[in-house]
Amino acid sequence: MKLLHSNLKKGEAKVLTQNLDDLWYLSSMIEPKDFVQGRTLRKIRIGSRDEKAKEAVKKPIFIRIMVENVEFSKHSNVLRVSGVIKAAPEEVPLGEHHTFNIDEDTSITLIKEQWLKYQLDKLKDACSEKKSSLLMCVHDREEAYFALFKKYGYEILSHIHGNVQKKAEESTRKENFYLTIIEKLKEYVERHKIKQVIVASPAFWKEDLMKELKDSELRQKIILATCSSATKNGIDEVIKRPEVREALKQERTAKEMKKVEELFVEIAKSNLAVYGLKETENASLIGAVKELLITDSFIRKSRSENFYNRVENIMKAVDKTKGEVEIISSEHEGGKKLDGLGGIAAILRFKMKY
Repeated sequence: MKLLHSNLKKGEAKVLTQNLDDLWYLSSMIEPKDFVQGRTLRKIRIGSRDEKAKEAVKKPIFIRIMVENVEFSKHSNVLRVSGVIKAAPEEVPLGEHHTFNIDEDTSITLIKEQWLKYQLDKLKDACSEKKSSLLMCVHDREEAYFALFKKYGYEILSHIHGNVQKKAEESTRKENFYLTIIEKLKEYVERHKIKQVIVASPAFWKEDLMKELKDSELRQKIILATCSSATKNGIDEVIKRPEVREALKQERTAKEMKKVEELFVEIAKSNLAVYGLKETENASLIGAVKELLITDSFIRKSRSENFYNRVENIMKAVDKTKGEVEIISSEHEGGKKLDGLGGIAAILRFKMKY
């Protein structure tokens, strides 16, 4: 995500989304009663109000809405933010509903009455240029590209060629070229402290390479993907594949699972932990919460079942007393375990007295 403009005195942050992860970050930051504004497509009726049949034309216009609902679908890769129109061109009636469909490469402005610390932390995290932990290699039997994934694209590290051999010598040279690719992978993994490697190829070349890979530690880092060519276009193609998105999520997932495990350690010791809405709420009111853990599915549930105000007040209380708020994804095992405790829990500064 790229921060285009901010004026936190007015509660404004204008951002440009650049990948699927950005949509997840926004979905955890945007709340009911926030304002979202930007250019969007909307059907406009052409003609006077007296005419019965008016032509509807889709036009790009600038709209501001007060948010009522936030829905993120990882399957459609779209974040839908719906609400009541508060500012728009005169041909659009105020008070009507509108939905922003936010996808990759969308510019929007989020306006809050108050930014909580955990929300500012998420904004900073989403917009920071982190050191890449993902290496990509696209190859066939004759050439290979190596690229380092960046938040806003990728950097080509090298492009190597294998010698095209006569048919009788083909199998020997092919094996040697695969070994060359493997040595390059080892070199870059060590130099850049790589945690995940995407190896992609047309047809069966990647499987042939894996047969030559004897290094078990490197093998565990590799995720296989498919591309149509061993070219720069092949890298662009691989970046959009779900395998890459899954690899990028794993680092965040590991951090979240560690937080959940810390919670369960405290629960097992019957010491500094509470879980469930009522118990966590009580702890937040007396400033006992050191770390609040809450799943994104629990937040969605609280909105749909109209008890989000209680959840919001808990987060505000924790924020006010300098506690940490962690939004945990329900997609991984850690989030599912937390959902099993009710979707909300806390690690405490001191033990509760009942």
